[in-house]
Amino acid sequence: MLSRVAERLYWMARYLERAENTARMVTAFNHLALDMPRQVRLSWRGLVAITGNEAVFDARYPEYTEADVIRFLLGDPRNPGSILHCLTQARENVRTTRDRVPTEVWETVNELHLHARYKLDAGEGKRGRYRYLSQIRDRCQQITGMLAGTMSHDQGYEFIRAGRNLERADMTSRLLDVGAVGLLAREDGAEGAEALAMEGLLWMNVLRSLSAFQMYRQHVRRRINPADVLRYLIQDTQFPRAIAHALGEVEGSLARLPRGDLPLRLALQVKRHALEADIEPLLEARVLHRFIDDLQREMGDLHGLISNTWFHPGTAGGRQVQTAGD
Repeated sequence: MLSRVAERLYWMARYLERAENTARMVTAFNHLALDMPRQVRLSWRGLVAITGNEAVFDARYPEYTEADVIRFLLGDPRNPGSILHCLTQARENVRTTRDRVPTEVWETVNELHLHARYKLDAGEGKRGRYRYLSQIRDRCQQITGMLAGTMSHDQGYEFIRAGRNLERADMTSRLLDVGAVGLLAREDGAEGAEALAMEGLLWMNVLRSLSAFQMYRQHVRRRINPADVLRYLIQDTQFPRAIAHALGEVEGSLARLPRGDLPLRLALQVKRHALEADIEPLLEARVLHRFIDDLQREMGDLHGLISNTWFHPGTAGGRQVQTAGD
């Protein structure tokens, strides 16, 4: 397979996954805003912090209001991580590899991009936001299912699978890093049962941002607490959006590709780092942040090695036309 084709398929998957994750995250945060007591003020800055684009936001907006954050995350053309930008990039990558993916995939990606573009005004408003984001999430899932069910599971498919799952692991780690910290600006002085209830709502929001709440409750049959949530989302090997599972899927794809010894070795190392983590110390925010930083650095190295091995072989530093931090 040509390296440029492999790279475009890989990035198509990453951009589609990123758009779906952002839609899922904003939807869950809107639900959280409805569930929290009136005296509790939620910080919209946390959503931007999860995407890692605070500097981009700060250069364009004076403060983190709901309207500006929603505009920035959904369709700001100057935000390389907005849903519309991701879908524009995904569409371009599919357009230039149309002979490698089923026709239905190209048609659905094109329709999804048009929906994101022309229904953006409705999505930015409170009344139409849920419907707008739900359609983006559902169509992204539809495309994932179409690729799995109608595309030959050849090398091209493995690059798609590797890109999707590396992006998925990255988003889960970002959600855990910010988690409840930064999402809630407590000014009410709540204590005891009230504080415990609000902590539960915040961790429930983390789970719902990953569509993990129902599966979590099936596996953990007690009151939601930070240790159980961290253990489940970092180390569970069955839930698709848990870090260990997503990295295991990356590992499986790399094992099926030629000349993949070095990337495969690093993928195994990153997965082992997640599986062998001692959860209890991670309950301290500073320790969790350092752990997630290390994990994200390793995933960034894995992306670079994938790029060096298959997309730009022999290029020092892994030249990236489409960067992981877009």
